[in-house]
Amino acid sequence: MEIIIQGIGFTTGDTLDNFVREKLKALKTNKIIKANVTFKNNQTKGEEQKDCEILLEIPGNDLFVKKSSKYFETAAGDCIALLQQQLKKEKEKTLDRRQADADIIRDTTNKK
Repeated sequence: MEIIIQGIGFTTGDTLDNFVREKLKALKTNKIIKANVTFKNNQTKGEEQKDCEILLEIPGNDLFVKKSSKYFETAAGDCIALLQQQLKKEKEKTLDRRQADADIIRDTTNKK
């Protein structure tokens, strides 16, 4: 899996890069082709928020998550937790489709 980490308007440090790489490698799937991680400082209503956006390129539809928090590490952790949930849903959909296909094949062979 290729991991690209970039900060908009600043340079990300080694600790943030290592934190994100470690968390992304913990995702339990081998279907991930590339992960694009973008960090931004966001000024809203006088408060400074840290944004994290992650685009996971996988076969089929890509997964995208964006979260804001007071710290980059928290935002990245929240994004990765959501991606884990999305990957689990994607896997369940695939298994359901396979099961449905097997049922259709079984039904057509039984009719003959």
